[in-house]
Amino acid sequence: MDTSATASSPHSQNYPLIDRVRHELKRRELNVDAVEYITPRMLRITLGGGSLSDFVSLGADDHVKLVVPGANGEMEMRDYTPRSYDNEAGRLVLDFAVHEAGPATRWALQAKPGSIVTIAGPRGSAVMTGVSKWVLVGDETALPAIGRLIEEAKVGNVITAIGVVTSKQEEQQFASVAELSMRWVHRPASAATDPMPIIAALDEIELTADTFVWVAAEASVARAIKTYLTASRNHPLPWLKAAGYWTRGAADTSMKTID
Repeated sequence: MDTSATASSPHSQNYPLIDRVRHELKRRELNVDAVEYITPRMLRITLGGGSLSDFVSLGADDHVKLVVPGANGEMEMRDYTPRSYDNEAGRLVLDFAVHEAGPATRWALQAKPGSIVTIAGPRGSAVMTGVSKWVLVGDETALPAIGRLIEEAKVGNVITAIGVVTSKQEEQQFASVAELSMRWVHRPASAATDPMPIIAALDEIELTADTFVWVAAEASVARAIKTYLTASRNHPLPWLKAAGYWTRGAADTSMKTID
């Protein structure tokens, strides 16, 4: 694997450092070992196979490509966050938010132990250092990455997380050695493109200049939150990442970075 240059500012060493690590792009055919609902609308699928012995995912918001049949039988790819993995056990866990049923969701709803699926990637990882204070914001599609960010945080880190879900039944529990404040925003699925409940929750959170804010949601929501943070809260751009994990009414339109 190769490590590229950092994305830090040349003018200050106080900015977070991001090492972009490239991985060999490899396809793996895996077996479904287990299927369980961790909440009424969040499906966890555990995949296994010997080819996972050299699987690498260094960033908590990495993505693998899940290769599944489309509506007409052609193969399509969709992005999913590796929720956790164990090379020695040959195990990879993916969480699926059960919402509008695209090809990956349809596959997940039909999956059972013994089913076969192909994954590809991750193509690379963004490894961040120089951050001890975090604000994490995300809807159902971002909870796998948020959960992993929380669980992989270090002792001494301070994390405030806002999870956006449809009801209390969709709230999840995350274990962490960091100092964690978990907040939940409830809104119906029909209001998934309304950023105002999230912005109202952010209004109550103190943002120091050395707090890294990570946002992932529907693309228009992520864009609105980024605008709010930079224009209304004056938060410095190097301490902010916003991603559109999905776009209402469009298929396979994730945007890793909202400009």
